[in-house]
Amino acid sequence: MKFTCSQQSLTKALNTVSKAVSSRTTIPILKGILLDAKKDGQLTLSASDLDISIEKKMPDVNVEEEGSVVVSSKLFTDIVRKLPNEDISIEQLEDKSLIIKTSISEFTILGLSPEEFPKIGEVEEEDKLVFDKELLKEMIRKTSFCASIDESKGIIVGVLIEVEKDFISMVALDGFRMAVIREEMKSENENKIIINAKIINEINKIMSDIDEEQEVTLILNKKKAMILFENVKIVIRLLEGEFIKYKDILPKEVKCKVKISKNLLHESMDRASILSKEGKNNLIRFSVSEDFLTITSRSEEGNVKEEVPLSLKDGDDIEIGFNSKYVLDVLKVLDDEEIILEMVSSVKPCVIKPAEGSGFEYLVLPVRIS
Repeated sequence: MKFTCSQQSLTKALNTVSKAVSSRTTIPILKGILLDAKKDGQLTLSASDLDISIEKKMPDVNVEEEGSVVVSSKLFTDIVRKLPNEDISIEQLEDKSLIIKTSISEFTILGLSPEEFPKIGEVEEEDKLVFDKELLKEMIRKTSFCASIDESKGIIVGVLIEVEKDFISMVALDGFRMAVIREEMKSENENKIIINAKIINEINKIMSDIDEEQEVTLILNKKKAMILFENVKIVIRLLEGEFIKYKDILPKEVKCKVKISKNLLHESMDRASILSKEGKNNLIRFSVSEDFLTITSRSEEGNVKEEVPLSLKDGDDIEIGFNSKYVLDVLKVLDDEEIILEMVSSVKPCVIKPAEGSGFEYLVLPVRIS
């Protein structure tokens, strides 16, 4: 194998595929990246940890000799990143080692045989969805932070993607809060898949590295999903099991409903949480009266009181406590000017909704207040 390519293009491709390299595996081949050069001037880079596999094609590579080899992801990426911004020549020797050359640098590193590298392959299509890239990124950003990070919690480490006839939903929950994001989308088939939140966040990072506005294709079957965009193919092993019946968790009644400025609430909570962090459970208290939502927090260091005016109040006055982090996490991802808070009692969840439409629902469990 022998080829020449630009240092910048190779660095960018390595940044993409290295997100599928496992740092915890004991299998040496899974710590590597497969380089496969073809005479048609295309270099394909592949990596896999068996849960996620990423393949990135680099066109416009000057390939003198075809061939393939597996290189250490960390070592090869570190070398390429630090080379000068010019063309790099890479040549494979008889013993699988690689010579990496620029006008001023030359490295020789060991390579591994590609025979044992996992085959990425295709996903047999049962359903196909086409997203606007920015829309998919937004849905992931507004949902995945609510998934559990505790691997022992089973299925709730994943994000549910639920496809219905007229819209698509993403759902995540961790036992303390829940996110439900909906977007209109026509689909011939109904489907449900669950993707590990860590993996879906890596996919979001890869999409963020792509500048062009473009569509993303998602191909589904029962065990795997494949995502395709701009010379990138990502194959994901889906989580198996039944997701929580999230629609049953959403409260069916409302005793207190308020409309409030999202920015004013965010700013007031940000200030109040300075003291809540000094206390137990990051506790803040909401007191809803006719015209204001009053936010208070106490700790050994002092206390704070913030008043946020209400645009609308319907129903009873209420006092309810929250872990400030869980409410702030929601407010950080919302772009709406005004939001609706719906509450039932001091021991039942608060639901955060848009002032208009039904694009999202966030549910936050309260903390008992004395």
